[in-house]
Amino acid sequence: MSYLEEIQVKNLDHLGIVAGLIDEIGIVKIINNKLGIDVREKISAGTVVKSILINGLGFVSRPLYLFSQFFQDKAIEKLLGERIKPDYLNDDKIGRVMDELYKYGLNDIFIEVVLEVIKKFKIDLKYSHLDPTSFHLDGEYKREEDKEKQEEEKIIKERPIFIKKGYSRDHRPDLTQCVLDLITSQDGDIPLFVRVGDGNESDKAVFGNVLVEFKKQIKFDSIMVCDSALYGQENLQLIQHLKWITRVPMTIKKAKELVQNIEVEEVKDEDKEKRSDLNLESYTWKEEIVTYGGIKQTWLIVLSEKRQKSDLEKLEKQLSQEEKKSQKFLKEIQSEEFEHPQAARYKLKAINKKLRLLEIKEVELIETYSKKKEKIYKMISLIIKKDEEISRKTKEAGKFILATNLVEENKLEASEILITYKNQQSTERGFRFLKDPLFFTDSFFVEKPERIEKMLFLMSLCLLIYNLGQRELRNCLKRVKKGINNQVGKVTLRPTLRWIFQCFQGIHYVILNGVKQIVNLTEERRFILSLLPASCQRYYL
Repeated sequence: MSYLEEIQVKNLDHLGIVAGLIDEIGIVKIINNKLGIDVREKISAGTVVKSILINGLGFVSRPLYLFSQFFQDKAIEKLLGERIKPDYLNDDKIGRVMDELYKYGLNDIFIEVVLEVIKKFKIDLKYSHLDPTSFHLDGEYKREEDKEKQEEEKIIKERPIFIKKGYSRDHRPDLTQCVLDLITSQDGDIPLFVRVGDGNESDKAVFGNVLVEFKKQIKFDSIMVCDSALYGQENLQLIQHLKWITRVPMTIKKAKELVQNIEVEEVKDEDKEKRSDLNLESYTWKEEIVTYGGIKQTWLIVLSEKRQKSDLEKLEKQLSQEEKKSQKFLKEIQSEEFEHPQAARYKLKAINKKLRLLEIKEVELIETYSKKKEKIYKMISLIIKKDEEISRKTKEAGKFILATNLVEENKLEASEILITYKNQQSTERGFRFLKDPLFFTDSFFVEKPERIEKMLFLMSLCLLIYNLGQRELRNCLKRVKKGINNQVGKVTLRPTLRWIFQCFQGIHYVILNGVKQIVNLTEERRFILSLLPASCQRYYL
């Protein structure tokens, strides 16, 4: 045997961190307990799922059908277990495991993992955030017509989702899609509940049911935070026994009246420093007790200076654009010859429907004759501002209303309501992660809706692992009061886990004459490992 044949070099990179987080959570054990272990199989279902999650967080943009190739140059026995070979992870094996997971219940397994994470890592569940997104899909997804005419859907479905066109948050109304509802913790953006829905479903129609189902599964006294899609009389009745904070839509008459007529309170000198510490120096507000949908609640009418400035600039721009447009319309209508007075006024009415802040008003309708000596009518008109509409928009600029059913003995401070709602971006950060072009599903093309649900289940598990690792790293840096260099060389206590993954590129697992060792493990990398759970360290040290 030659010297070269006695050397094996495999890539480990950041995948040991991913594998360690999976081990720390106990995902393999949970799945094996649910699906069982067949001693005739070379690899367990839990280990197959672990391999998929490692692939998903490999950030190499390889789809699952290139799965075995992904592990060809990786330290697969180090990551998944001794005597495991890449060809064990073939399409048939992965397909069987995913079918078993789907049959058992993807939601049930996800909840089981979440409960283990909450318990083991002491996730603070005072606040949870709900938000939806959509995933556009390529290809054809046909279903039998009779199945579409089923009885009213339940939140936990016994049938696959329907892939349809609907309101697209990706600005791709031309494509079919599915919807993903995600609930995350405010503490670390940990995904707590995931639900895949039909492409054409309405947020307003399902949000109340989503929260009720979540509270059945996660039995914690969490305050639910949601956008205005939740706020409607039917939903408020449905969730009246839950605690919630949401935004009030400006389509509600009472909300319009308050925004128009109420003056937010001036900030007292003694409160200015406190608001500055909370990063709320540009906000003012006023509280009102309101009963809506039969539910007594606190409404917080908020004025944001930054948003007010932006809204007023947009209003000025809109007014300027309409002035140019209305001049064109004015010239058009005054030069036109009409056979009847009704035709002139019908044209004027149609034009005014295209204007919001201005109006073209009839001054006089002149009866005259055309060159052919036919009786015609010409309109003399002028442009006027809709002062009432402009005044309304000016008063509304920068204002929005937050509502909560936490009143009297459960009352929250106004500043806490506002800060909590601003943290609604925690779910948006999760969606950005899931839609990242480096992620393993940047382009959806799968044959059946069931497979889409399975894929989104796996993606959500990846998000949970990633955000948990990032939370643990940041919390540890905060405790030791020592930062690490970010991408531009500045010390930070809040690095992204993706940057840490990049820092671990170039670590190899080497077997030389039967001796196994990790190479390129620098002091900086050892320090980072010391901040991560012990299961991560075992793959490197």
